[in-house]
Amino acid sequence: MCKVVSTAHSLVWLRRAVRRWRSRAARPVKGTSDTAAVPAGHVAVRVEGGRFLVPLAHLSHPAFQELLRQAEEEYGFPPGASGPLALPCDEQRLRDVLRRVDSDGRRSFRADSRPLLQGMAVHP
Repeated sequence: MCKVVSTAHSLVWLRRAVRRWRSRAARPVKGTSDTAAVPAGHVAVRVEGGRFLVPLAHLSHPAFQELLRQAEEEYGFPPGASGPLALPCDEQRLRDVLRRVDSDGRRSFRADSRPLLQGMAVHP
């Protein structure tokens, strides 16, 4: 039961954080052009060395959630702040986390899809 409460708390926190980041990303940043717009389904992230667009689905991964917690501890999420979400890491660490999220996502997708395909025959 405790794990369910913890998971529910994490989901509530994640939803609130995504709302804040979406509203921050939707505001124009001074000194940038329209090409810096964030596409739907993504959040802009800034790290030492660059700016990235991260799919919202990645935010629920434990490795990415750890980065988000560190960002909240270090920078906070002040109301009215605009621009990309700042993460307290360098470009290489973010790339490593994104690779890990991608590989975990592919692994879980394959594992989930195998049972659906078993026993199915294709008839031309």
